[in-house]
Amino acid sequence: MDDKHMQIGEVAARTELSLRTIRHYEETGLVIPSARSQGGFRLYTETDVARLMVIRRMKPLGFTLDQMRDLLDATDRLDSGEALDSDERENLLDRVRVYEQAAMEQVEKLRVQLARAEDFAATLGARLEPNSLAALPEPIALHIPA
Repeated sequence: MDDKHMQIGEVAARTELSLRTIRHYEETGLVIPSARSQGGFRLYTETDVARLMVIRRMKPLGFTLDQMRDLLDATDRLDSGEALDSDERENLLDRVRVYEQAAMEQVEKLRVQLARAEDFAATLGARLEPNSLAALPEPIALHIPA
């Protein structure tokens, strides 16, 4: 599955990331192309695409590049297949748990923001309904002394 190589344009289309963003992640060391063509074009594998998708999912949750790098390092080591002693494995799992907890907290904050946004949009929509004038509060009367 991982032996098929894709050029950056196909990876960009699959991940919905711009070419510039993918190159930036390469410059920062988050995702390094698995190979280069004879012409020097970046070549990516499914593993590289999966790595980019992790980054893409972390970004809107406010994770920094260093945090992304740390999580990817932990998951790379867990997935490497190399023998890890139980303490090291537990340490890596603890790192992943910290990111899971932080992600869940951000998701909850986003749910609250989304609910507020939906409420606001519904309020605006109600104001635009032709028969909604009766449901609106009465305007405040200004009493200006003569």
